[in-house]
Amino acid sequence: MLAGTPQPSFGSDIAPDDLIFGVDEAGRGPLAGPVVAAAVVLCKPLPDELASGLDDSKKLSAKKRGALDIMVQEHCGWGVGVVDVDQIDTLNILGATMLAMTQAVAQLAAVLGHDPRHVLIDGNLTPQGRCDQWRWDGRPIIGGDGIEPCISAASIVAKEWRDRMMVAAAKEHPQYGWDRNKGYGSREHMAALRLHGPTPLHRRSFAPVAQLSLI
Repeated sequence: MLAGTPQPSFGSDIAPDDLIFGVDEAGRGPLAGPVVAAAVVLCKPLPDELASGLDDSKKLSAKKRGALDIMVQEHCGWGVGVVDVDQIDTLNILGATMLAMTQAVAQLAAVLGHDPRHVLIDGNLTPQGRCDQWRWDGRPIIGGDGIEPCISAASIVAKEWRDRMMVAAAKEHPQYGWDRNKGYGSREHMAALRLHGPTPLHRRSFAPVAQLSLI
């Protein structure tokens, strides 16, 4: 796991017990690659371009998302959790996602030296009771990546981080088109999977991969 180094100060108006983290994940649905979660705490004041640009990462162009990712990493505190394919196949994708979120929050808390007062999580579930290491007050928000700026920032960081990992993996396994489909079950990816079979980066607990592995 890797973590970002936040700015030395988040503003005199933010006390450690007021820290609110936003959390989101990327990569629950693909057939290959890890699941990645990010946790972000926003600095105050935010640069105008960052404050006005934050949105659900899926609604942003790749160019805009990449630019915002750089700004978040430069101006905010952030942490990333990565759970690999072996853990996904062992835990199932929900358990792996909860673990990645827990890793991201723990990492950001360690970087800051303070636990968050609240953690806002995109979706309808939290890791509470689903990951033994989770110890914070978490609140799920359906559609949170489009309405809570700290979750929007986390969605951008998680998406960009995972995309970079899949582009790098595509250099080792170019036939699957991961630099384009990021491991999702596109027509190109499925055709290559049928022709070449699964790689060590494929999720063998996912039905399309498991079925092909039996052929």
